[in-house]
Amino acid sequence: MDARDIILKPVITEKSMNLMNERKYTFIVDKNANKIQIKQAVEELFGVDVEKVYTMNYMGKLKRVGRNVGRTNSYKKAIVKLKPNSKGIEFFEGLQA
Repeated sequence: MDARDIILKPVITEKSMNLMNERKYTFIVDKNANKIQIKQAVEELFGVDVEKVYTMNYMGKLKRVGRNVGRTNSYKKAIVKLKPNSKGIEFFEGLQA
């Protein structure tokens, strides 16, 4: 897989913004990607040094409309911690409050 296929989009929430102070950045990633692939993709796309990758799998929530039952999409979230000597990810720099 290409690096752009692994990293789908960044997560911009209040909690993820607070994690940026600890040099941790949050992304939605491909469900089949492992930690090694995520680390290589972030290093390739943003030119940073990754120390550790934390991953979480989220199941889609059950939703009902009348008698019809369905699910929202399942997804995988990754929190990437950068090494202390690494530069920050420029995409997130203007978003910090």
